[in-house]
Amino acid sequence: MNDRTLDSQICSKCVMDTSDPEISFDQFGVCNHCKQAELSLAQVKLTPDETRQKIGQLVDRIRSYSADRKYDAVVGMSGGVDSSYVALLAHKLGLRVLAVHFDNGWNSEVAVKNIKTLVDAFGFDLETYVINWPEFRDLQRSFIRAGVVDIEMLSDHAIMASMFDLAKRHNVRYVLSGTNIATEHGMPRTWVWNKNDLTNIEDIHRKFGEIKLTSFPRMGLLKSTIRRKFHMGFEFVEILNLVNFRKDAAMKVLSEETGWTYYGGKHYESIFTKFYQAYILPVKFNIDKRKVHLSALVRNGELTRAQALLELEKPLYQEDELRRDQAYVLKKLNLSQGEFDTVMAADPVPHSCYRTDKNIRIIIKDIAEKLGL
Repeated sequence: MNDRTLDSQICSKCVMDTSDPEISFDQFGVCNHCKQAELSLAQVKLTPDETRQKIGQLVDRIRSYSADRKYDAVVGMSGGVDSSYVALLAHKLGLRVLAVHFDNGWNSEVAVKNIKTLVDAFGFDLETYVINWPEFRDLQRSFIRAGVVDIEMLSDHAIMASMFDLAKRHNVRYVLSGTNIATEHGMPRTWVWNKNDLTNIEDIHRKFGEIKLTSFPRMGLLKSTIRRKFHMGFEFVEILNLVNFRKDAAMKVLSEETGWTYYGGKHYESIFTKFYQAYILPVKFNIDKRKVHLSALVRNGELTRAQALLELEKPLYQEDELRRDQAYVLKKLNLSQGEFDTVMAADPVPHSCYRTDKNIRIIIKDIAEKLGL
C-alpha cells in the first residue's frame, strides 16, 4: 500500500508524496503542504502570556453570556485524544460543561470507557445522541456502493447538525471543539469532500439507498451558512489553537491524570473509521491517511521525518485483525463479501459525479464577500 511508482516523489521535509495528485514541490523538494503549514502554524504558536490572555478572554466571554444558564459550554466527546483534551481543559478552567457524545453505532470499547472515565472524573453531565441505525447503515452502504471517497462525511455532517440542535435545545452558545491546526493541517482536497454538502448526501442516497430517511440529522446550505456567519445557534470555538497543542503531551497528561487509554491510531476510536482509513482508503483509493497525520506531527515538532517514515513501513493492519474487522463491518452493514469485493475492485467515483451544492456555495460566498459578511 506504500509502494511508489518510478515517477513518484516524497517531500524532503515531511512524508507527503504524489499520492496527493495536487501536491507540488519547490526546487528543494519541499511540498506545498509544508509551505502552507509554516503560515498556519505561526498563527497558533503563542507565548505563555499570549495563551493566558487569550484563554482568559475566552472564559470571560463564555461566562458573561452563560451567567444565568445551566451550562457554559458544550463539548463533543468521542473518546479520542483531541476531544478528551478539550474536556480536560474545560474542567481545569472551571467551566460548566454539557458533554455530548454522538453514537453512530461504531464505538470501540476503549472509546466508551474513555468517555465514561472523563465524564465521571470531571463531573460533567452527559447527553448521548443515538442515531437511527437502520437509516445510518443505509447511508453508509449507499456511499460504499457509490464509490466515493469521503464516507465519513456522513458522521461529520450528522454530528454538526445534531450539535446545532442540542445547543439550541439547552440554550448553550459555545461549543468547544477539538479541531486544531497543529495536528490536523495539510489534508489534500481530493481526499475529502465538503462535510456540509447535504445535496451530495441526499443524491447518493437517492440513487443507492433502500429506505426513506426520516430522522437523520441534516443541515442544508442556507441553514449552515446563516448560522455560521451570524453565530445563530452556537459559536464554534477551536480552543486547542490557543494552547500550543501537542498530541504527545496531551496523551501523557490524559493518561496520567485520568486513566484515559490510547486506541492505536488517528480516529481509531471508531471501528468503522479504523476499517475505512486502514483498508478501504488505501486499497480502493491509494490513500494512506497516516501520511497526512504523521506529516502534521513532523511539522509540529513531535516526530522526526525519519521516525515518520519508519511508522509508514508498518502494516496498516495485521492479517488476523483485518479479517476480524472486515467480517464485523460487513455483517453490521448487511453487505455480502461478494458485493463488497465488487465495489472495492471498481474505479473510484468523484463526489462531483453526483449532485452537489458546490456551485451554489460559490455564489453565496461571492455575495457574502461583496456585502462584507
